[in-house]
Amino acid sequence: MLPNWQLRARFAAALSQMYGTEVPAYTTLVDVSTAVNADHAAAHPDAQRLGSLDRVTAERHGAIRVGTPGELADVADLFAAFGMYPVGFYDLRDAAAPVPVVSTAFRPIDPDELERNPFRVFTSMLAIDDAQFFDADLRPRMRRFLAARTLFDPALIARARTIAADGGCAADTADVFVAQAVSAFALSREPVDRAWYDELSAVSAVAADIAGVTRTHINHLTPRVLDIDGLYARMTARGITMIDAIQGPPRTAGPAVLLRQTSFRALAEPRRFREPDGLVTDGTLRVRFGEVEARGVALTRAGRQRYDAALIDAAGGPISTAIWDRHFPATDAELAAQGLAYYRGGDPDAPVVYEDFLPASAAGIFASNLDGDAHKADAADPATQYSQDWMAGAIARDIFDPYDLYEKAAS
Repeated sequence: MLPNWQLRARFAAALSQMYGTEVPAYTTLVDVSTAVNADHAAAHPDAQRLGSLDRVTAERHGAIRVGTPGELADVADLFAAFGMYPVGFYDLRDAAAPVPVVSTAFRPIDPDELERNPFRVFTSMLAIDDAQFFDADLRPRMRRFLAARTLFDPALIARARTIAADGGCAADTADVFVAQAVSAFALSREPVDRAWYDELSAVSAVAADIAGVTRTHINHLTPRVLDIDGLYARMTARGITMIDAIQGPPRTAGPAVLLRQTSFRALAEPRRFREPDGLVTDGTLRVRFGEVEARGVALTRAGRQRYDAALIDAAGGPISTAIWDRHFPATDAELAAQGLAYYRGGDPDAPVVYEDFLPASAAGIFASNLDGDAHKADAADPATQYSQDWMAGAIARDIFDPYDLYEKAAS
């Protein structure tokens, strides 16, 4: 019997192998991340205070996008077989660079499980009922398109439910199950309807990537790095075009907190298109990119209020070191004493790592890899159901509060 975490480790490794085949620059990103981690750990005796080198080097988070509550519920059932549960609710529609999706992150919730294999998948669902993005003519046509597709084999989802209930599966069936799960996220080679995709792209490139194709796919797969600034410089030196900035908190002399992210620019990947006259032609789409992340200590609610205040002070731009220093102390001891960050037993030498995501950073990464922002109309949003409670009902699962998980880990 293989427990859920071993299935999760196999799933993460197999996804990484598949994605490296589909996006060769991802393999370069992983190689550079591994080298940066080894060099940083050798030069900094305390480098592993936020996770062992083995854990950090093996760590990944993926990102996928789906179109309907039913598809999101299937994702929840599938990931439960790997011991991954929904944590947090992210609404990217009101970000500085708005994206018409609401999201959650599927991940392990127990610290021991995270230590064994900390795989996460940030999962976004199209907010199709939001009139700010989609008008009354487009919405029903999007619903019909999405209703006509099946992202996941019902037999695969049924098997996932059984494995989740049993806490694992027999070793001789694990490889087949993992392979089938991985194949569900492979890039489709089916021709894309050019006119339909272009119509959606005129509203939102993310909407087109979700509702303009018949399959979902891994949008990015993200390694973790101990020195993201060093990684950025090394990737640039290799001639790989990175996005303009590192998203999240600035680099400071004080403790690393929350999450810093950057990526290489989305690549023009070969895709086939079905033209209005029925002919199939070759072309490219630029939707998938190579993200990398650095994680710090998790902030408490009071700490997050400070972070949000720093974002306001930055007025939509990057948070400068000067702004950061006005809001945050310079040591772990001060963060702990002021109740701004989580430490096990209150010990400033024992940080609780931030395991989740930042809405502004996620939206910023999405936007920096697109050719244009989503077009948002001045219209009332009738979709008041897009909330954490609504999403929990749609997937018939509780969505865990990350602060509750951090409180438990710190106790």
